[in-house]
Amino acid sequence: MKKLIVMLLTGVLTFSMIACGAKKEEQPPIKTTKKVEKKEEQVKTEEQTKKENTVAVMSYADYVAAEIDSEVLIETYVQAKQSWWENKATLYTQDQDGAYFIYNANCSEEDYKKLIQGTKIRVTGFKAEWSGEIEVAEGAKIEILDGNYVAKAEDVTNLLGTDELVKHQNEFVSFSQMTVEDAGNGAAYMYNWDGSGADGNDLYFKVSKNGKTYTFTVESYLCGAGTKVYEAVKALKIGDTVDMEGFLYWYEGVNPHITSITVK
Repeated sequence: MKKLIVMLLTGVLTFSMIACGAKKEEQPPIKTTKKVEKKEEQVKTEEQTKKENTVAVMSYADYVAAEIDSEVLIETYVQAKQSWWENKATLYTQDQDGAYFIYNANCSEEDYKKLIQGTKIRVTGFKAEWSGEIEVAEGAKIEILDGNYVAKAEDVTNLLGTDELVKHQNEFVSFSQMTVEDAGNGAAYMYNWDGSGADGNDLYFKVSKNGKTYTFTVESYLCGAGTKVYEAVKALKIGDTVDMEGFLYWYEGVNPHITSITVK
């Protein structure tokens, strides 16, 4: 009897060990499945985060509303090129709704040559402000796109001295029937803002309308010595009446960068 009980207990013990072994063999596939699920969840999370961090192409209104130092993504059209140096390009750009000044964006010399007037570009960078001038800060990325647009100059003469003028900042604009004033040195212009420069430097000159005087500039990087506008400003006389076109740049107030001038 005892022998029979021992045999029965031995059989039960053996069956239990086999059962435990079977359970252990089933565990690895379950663990592997959990690891795969976790990896898939991680990939989905990373993709979702990437999408959330992607900035959508902005309208001009979106750009204006964006905070300083925030990331911006715009599509715009080159209206003029100010300079290129060490793979950095400075551009005046505009679309049908407003204008954007692009300062020292990353740009190869090869691409810079492709940026003729009207060329459509996508710009990714950060919004910045410098002495009143709103711009896309240094280091932005430029991508050339299909499309073309050349802005016509809008006459903003009557907006001078009003709060409405700044809404046209960086746009291609015109001024009509303005009077040349003393630049501050007894002449119609001076080199640099304080008269410290020489031929080839920026030209500063003053013009008035309705009893108010404004300082305009010929930016030497944009229109240097020898260009038609540069030489025309050097030929001005105090009291001349002039029509002008240029970009509505801002520096401590309105400071247009003039690209053409006609004496009436």
